[in-house]
Amino acid sequence: DHLCRRLEALREAGAALRGRPARETLAALERTLESWRDPASRWRRELEAQLPDAAGYSAATVREGLARGLKDWTGAALRELVQREFGDVERLDAAGSAPVSGFETTAVLLAGSIPMPTLLALLAPLVLRSPVLAKPALRDPVTAPLFARSVAAVDPGLGRCIDVVDFRRDDTECLQALLQAECVVATGSDEAVAGVAARVRPSQRFVAHGHRFSVAALGEGAQCGQSLERAARGLAIDVALWDQLGCLSPVAVYVVGDDAAAPDRVARALAGALQNAESRWPRGAVDARAAAVVAHERTAAEMRQATGRGVGVHAGAAGEWTVVREADAQPRPAPLHRFVRVLPVADIPALVAALAPVGPHLSAVALDGFGHETSVLCRALTGLGASRLCACGAMQCPPLGWHRDGRGVLTPLARFTDWEL
Repeated sequence: DHLCRRLEALREAGAALRGRPARETLAALERTLESWRDPASRWRRELEAQLPDAAGYSAATVREGLARGLKDWTGAALRELVQREFGDVERLDAAGSAPVSGFETTAVLLAGSIPMPTLLALLAPLVLRSPVLAKPALRDPVTAPLFARSVAAVDPGLGRCIDVVDFRRDDTECLQALLQAECVVATGSDEAVAGVAARVRPSQRFVAHGHRFSVAALGEGAQCGQSLERAARGLAIDVALWDQLGCLSPVAVYVVGDDAAAPDRVARALAGALQNAESRWPRGAVDARAAAVVAHERTAAEMRQATGRGVGVHAGAAGEWTVVREADAQPRPAPLHRFVRVLPVADIPALVAALAPVGPHLSAVALDGFGHETSVLCRALTGLGASRLCACGAMQCPPLGWHRDGRGVLTPLARFTDWEL
């Protein structure tokens, strides 16, 4: 009953919000976003202070991850996103022959522990003037309430259009009350998202973000010398930030070509870079279950190494990071927490074939060293379903308008009407 009342209060606040010009709402959200970009703002300071204890990251990792992730999330970038997806913000005011509108309310079920996806998931419906009722992620109870407070500080009227509620994951009655919103956004494992989908009515809009992961691939131009060192430094940043727990964290590095010694060089270089990253951004806490999985996979790799099967294992003194040079590209578990596999493949067709079975779950691919073959590889990876192709070292700082899961940021949450009279 309490959740239903809060949802009804959001509907009333949304009706008042839609009576204001859309440009006014967008301007308030631009100011809010700029406040999050400022390292000295109260919101950044509070998040940097609270998230390490809540999510288990080291303080240095949180600071660096936020600095890189929010660097280009400007108010101007938000305006550009609206223009790219809708053409003009006035379309939200029922202007023109194809107006755009948000839903009366939007429920957002958050997952993970990385702040940027949470910020964007809460921001996007508000651009469409759709009030948001959000359930925070288990590992990040901090970001969503902070963002709601930051919106209210900039614009109290807009602040009344975002509410954050929490309840146990097994509380089906509260979940069902939350899912009475006209639009539902769910993020999490495929199983969790499917469970939400089964409760959503056909008349509701359902936007799902299921399991995704990322990889990297190095061509012959990035397999030795300074080019390799540069690529390894970039990949170490991609792995270390957020402790490899996000969908943009690479779990494997494919070494493409016929140089049999290249995978060993890549593994050694990446190991050295991860050790340097550990000194700057220490790995955070790892729960007992996850630590057991990491230890099991490391031990299994060491056993394959001991039997002379072409496997090499590099690890930090206390197991803070692990690099396994595999003898083939056979799929193996990705235990995360800074555990990376280096896999050899003969050529680009072999790389595409190795990734084809996991194409629907492929998020980003970092590329380096392919020269004139880069465009051919990009087309092939696009065909598999990768939604972002970028440089090594840039995986953890996607642009605000990145087409996550191959979709727009705002359009999946919008209703379009064609006026033909």
